[in-house]
Amino acid sequence: MAAQVRKVVKQEIKQFIDDQGRNYSDWYVGIAANPRDRLFNGHCVDKDRDTWIYRECMSCDAARDVEAYFTNAVGTCGGPGGGDNSTCYVYAYIIKPHTTE
Repeated sequence: MAAQVRKVVKQEIKQFIDDQGRNYSDWYVGIAANPRDRLFNGHCVDKDRDTWIYRECMSCDAARDVEAYFTNAVGTCGGPGGGDNSTCYVYAYIIKPHTTE
């Protein structure tokens, strides 16, 4: 089950990114326990004007695996080490001058 969730989340986020027609390096991918708070308050993403997505991975390990896939294999910005054991969401947004990494 966990492997299937990871696969689906990777596919959904990658398809969303690909549909935007931007370079992977234009995107930030991270993990959070509360992705909306992290996106809109932590990274200053404008929920109405910016392009963003998040998905639940069901576990911290799965979320970290998906984050590593995007930052290491795909080439998005972001890095390991964030979150805690309640961190089970992966989020992504297009980096803009007003967002903070």
